Amino acid sequence: MKMERRNSRRVTAGGLAIGGNAPVSVQSMTNTATADVTATVEQIRRLQEAGCQLVRLAVPDQEAAEALPRIRAAVSLPLVADIHFDHRLALAAVRAGIDKVRINPGNIGGEARVAEVAAACVAAAVPIRIGVNSGSVEKELLAKYGGPTPEALVESALGHALLLERCSFYDIVISIKASTVADMVKANRLLAERCDYPLHLGVTEAGTPGAGIVKSAAGIGALLLDGIGDTVRVSLTADPVEEVLPALRILAACGLRPEAPELVSCPTCGRTGIDLIPLAERVERALSAKKLPIKVAVMGCIVNGPGEAREADLGIAGGRGEGVLFSKGKVLYRVPEEKLFDCLMEEIDRWAAAREEARE
Repeated sequence: MKMERRNSRRVTAGGLAIGGNAPVSVQSMTNTATADVTATVEQIRRLQEAGCQLVRLAVPDQEAAEALPRIRAAVSLPLVADIHFDHRLALAAVRAGIDKVRINPGNIGGEARVAEVAAACVAAAVPIRIGVNSGSVEKELLAKYGGPTPEALVESALGHALLLERCSFYDIVISIKASTVADMVKANRLLAERCDYPLHLGVTEAGTPGAGIVKSAAGIGALLLDGIGDTVRVSLTADPVEEVLPALRILAACGLRPEAPELVSCPTCGRTGIDLIPLAERVERALSAKKLPIKVAVMGCIVNGPGEAREADLGIAGGRGEGVLFSKGKVLYRVPEEKLFDCLMEEIDRWAAAREEARE
């Protein structure tokens, strides 16, 4: 069943469409010193190889801003400049060819400076991302709501957007993040009802990969299944490259990566007749390199496996020393256990070739 997504505006960052029913994109942020061009470029390239589509860079000072033209020239991914307080850094980033700017319009020095940044972004066709989290909510809103509640976060974000709207600037992406999953989900649901700007989703300060991936999947996944969200980041205390695969998997689990293979595998039990865990891991690694809308099953029991995974396009199920290859619940043929992986990969290639031939 095709998911009905929230209708949002579309903005474009370096050729990447965000919102307007464009595919949900995956982004991350470098943790190198931006002024270190070599290290930053190397990390951006690794992020791109992992499947990242948009990369944010911290621009805390003039030295970092001066590095942006060289970074921009060395990589092809769209880049976002993360700016706080100093509007001059935003202007320098736009001159450097940055594809998107992340600011809070309320903290860069008044409406005249906001207008200056907005004018520069209009001239260069650069969208602006407004980022709000619990640590950036204005004091008056904290007093009004008794803390950084979802309602306070939404009012803060819309207030920042209003500053840009007064400058006739509407190429806006809004991000509301919280470290508490329930607050993040509620805030974005409220925001989605009150504006049509594209939304960037993420759980901030989610933690190390073990806990952070779970929190991100719960928060981002809940909103995506509501049809809310146009671009996502899984924020982890780790190498940024580790953020990309979980984000892609969240999108796939929500049915938002139609060309991504899906693997289903049984959790194993006392009936498992083969060494299933390493076999499933091997199949998963092989599938990660393919762009196919195929559902593949790896099951541990010949008796129940094909039936339990009858929705799989192709699958294998193991027994004592042998296994079967099946499609849509029907057994195709038996093979020795040691040949299960190779036979499955051959069938996947045949499935892909037949699909391509049918499309032609």
